[in-house]
Amino acid sequence: MPPAAQGEKTMGKSMTVGQTMLDMGAAMLQSLKPVKQISQHVCTFALYAHDLGRQIETHHFVARLNQDFLQCAVYDTDSVSGRLIGVEYIVSDKIFEALPPDEQKLWHSHAYEIKSGLWVNPRVPEIVEKPELENLAKTYGKFWCTWQVDRGDKLPLGAPALMMSPQGVNLGRVRPDLVQRRDDKYNISTDALRASRLEIEEPEWINPQADYWKQHGKGFAIDVNPTEMKKIAPFP
Repeated sequence: MPPAAQGEKTMGKSMTVGQTMLDMGAAMLQSLKPVKQISQHVCTFALYAHDLGRQIETHHFVARLNQDFLQCAVYDTDSVSGRLIGVEYIVSDKIFEALPPDEQKLWHSHAYEIKSGLWVNPRVPEIVEKPELENLAKTYGKFWCTWQVDRGDKLPLGAPALMMSPQGVNLGRVRPDLVQRRDDKYNISTDALRASRLEIEEPEWINPQADYWKQHGKGFAIDVNPTEMKKIAPFP
């Protein structure tokens, strides 16, 4: 899809030839070092923490800062018209266990998501990605969605929403039609991937503060309220 087509899903005019040339020139002259650290594309699914019935396909473009910390720019698609809909941070179990309990409630585990075959690196052979999957199965993530495209928003509106990972119980199961649509797109089988990942070891213990809704039946939502500003001078 050409850049001009991005306007079909997002408010604003189509890209002009002049703007396209300016962007290409800037890209050639600048380093864009943080962006160039992205080394993986992951396609998976996410559920809104305050409404698990709302489920979306997500595309994580992953950069690793070190062996224990990854950061992901999350898009609604992997096409050139993809919209940046949020950010996810992924940490090792070692880092997660050091977080305060109230912070841990905002995070989700990845073990089920990976072993079930829902987490995939499109077009990467399973044998290549398996060592990374074994590491990721022991991690935790915190995902904020800033653009709720599933409800038709043409701009990022309102407060960000906390997202949860799929789980193998009741409301945590991903809708079959979403999985089938993803599988058809990449010519893969989630069922076959699940079978091939049986040997991936599950964590010895998943902290119950993560996936908070499973234990407590409650999610988290942000409400935006006006508040007094911290002022260092009179306003206005």
